[in-house]
Amino acid sequence: MTEATQRRVPIGLTVAMMIALAILIALGNWQLKRLTWKLNLLAHVAALQTAPPQPLDRVLAKVVNGENGDLTRVSVTCSGLATARYVELYSVRVSGAGQRLISSCNLATGPYGSILVDRGFVSDQISARPAVDEHDETPIEIIGVLRKPDRATFVTPPNDLAGNHWYSRDIGAMAQTLGGAKPAPLTLMAETSSNP
Repeated sequence: MTEATQRRVPIGLTVAMMIALAILIALGNWQLKRLTWKLNLLAHVAALQTAPPQPLDRVLAKVVNGENGDLTRVSVTCSGLATARYVELYSVRVSGAGQRLISSCNLATGPYGSILVDRGFVSDQISARPAVDEHDETPIEIIGVLRKPDRATFVTPPNDLAGNHWYSRDIGAMAQTLGGAKPAPLTLMAETSSNP
């Protein structure tokens, strides 16, 4: 064997290593950009948690004009929310599986006729649910954060409207089930408890 033959560089292995290095550099760059985005999002959420709530009708008027209302802290008065009809949306927390109770709040002013209010989480270990009285008109001021609904994916089970088993926030179908007219495209995640 000659000395030139012993020093020969394997071309295929070198090309594969260069491609792998380029992929790793691109992934590292993507992770750094994602970190910056996530830190900015967390700072935005932290600022909103201490921000004074804005009137819901003003925020929804901006949403109609194309602004993003997601993660905006708002306040609204809902009549009879503590005893309103609700649908149960499947949810999982650290404590286990359960349901999020979603009711419709009719709006007297603004561009929409109603908004869905996420009243909170009830564990599957608790069988009791709030009483429903559709004649109750007791006003409750709700303070909460507006959220865009997550889209259903290919692994999300279909909603069972007849059995009141919901797996995705289908605002139109939920509002129709609850009698809410012209629902807003966002859900109000209530900070104020309305579940007895």
